[in-house]
Amino acid sequence: MVSLRALAPSLTRITIAGAVGAALHIGQGNCDLVDAKAVEFSRAVLAQTDIAGEVICCEGPKDHAPAFTTREKVGTGRGPKVEFVVDPVDGTTAASKGRKDAISALACAPAGCFQVLPDDGYYLKVATDGNSMGKLSMDMPVESIVRTVAREKGVPLANFTVIMLERERHVEMLRTLRKLGVRIILIPDGDIAGAVVSCIPDSGVDLLLGAGAGPEATIAATAVKCLGGTMLVKVWRDKKDDAQRLERLELAGVDVEKTYCLEELAKGDELVFAASGVTKGELLDGVRLISNGAVVQSICMRLPSGTVERAETTLRFKGHPVYKQFLNGNNHIMEQE
Repeated sequence: MVSLRALAPSLTRITIAGAVGAALHIGQGNCDLVDAKAVEFSRAVLAQTDIAGEVICCEGPKDHAPAFTTREKVGTGRGPKVEFVVDPVDGTTAASKGRKDAISALACAPAGCFQVLPDDGYYLKVATDGNSMGKLSMDMPVESIVRTVAREKGVPLANFTVIMLERERHVEMLRTLRKLGVRIILIPDGDIAGAVVSCIPDSGVDLLLGAGAGPEATIAATAVKCLGGTMLVKVWRDKKDDAQRLERLELAGVDVEKTYCLEELAKGDELVFAASGVTKGELLDGVRLISNGAVVQSICMRLPSGTVERAETTLRFKGHPVYKQFLNGNNHIMEQE
């Protein structure tokens, strides 16, 4: 049986395809078109991948955006049984507006390893490297979290960098961070990449903080675990939540008082995270379209080895077993009808 380790390069090809599909429509202002092309291209690669796969969750359905269907069967059926959590474009709005930090990302593991928090409201996320493992709690105020991570990393507050989504819900948190005098990177979308860079040595980012969606938490947790980092996730309670949200979460099996850790979101020691850049960002450069193809930057990491691989892939669309089906008579990618 083919191991998940051996499959890792094939999994990167899935995110490469999603990134290329999305990149064809950067800045055109159409989020659905960005998502639709990312799903179409990545689905085409999956169809040729020797796995018996299942997409247990895909970001998008909550907003009625194009997405993989829940429990969609993928692959040729001739390989190992695996499950995916997929975000064809983490940062769809950013890509549609031609802004930074959009990626295509997925997490893959043997069946039964992932717990995905429902895409219903937001979840507070804290991610950093392994220095603070066991030292953080979601009951700690923001200032204590920052000071603890800075102390464990040996970084003075003046040089300490927090990355977070630029959102109205983070106004109070942002005020606290600015009083502390730390450096802050505000990103328009895409907290998966933010979690990953917070765990990469010498990335210049020390901590991800803030509230984001549930499926992305599992994808990010997979990467953070591969990197030996630490991540905590808890239901975020917002004044804009509707009155039935907590009840819905409980009915879906979520403990609304619990702090979820890496071992609960991404179980076991056989995990793969893959991502490819759509637009230039903190983690990856964006897709560069060339005369007969594209250049794409990707990252792939896996357990149990903890290997992290970065790659730059040059695609030639003509004659390619996947991309050739999307070409018109002039060997250009066909426009969406």
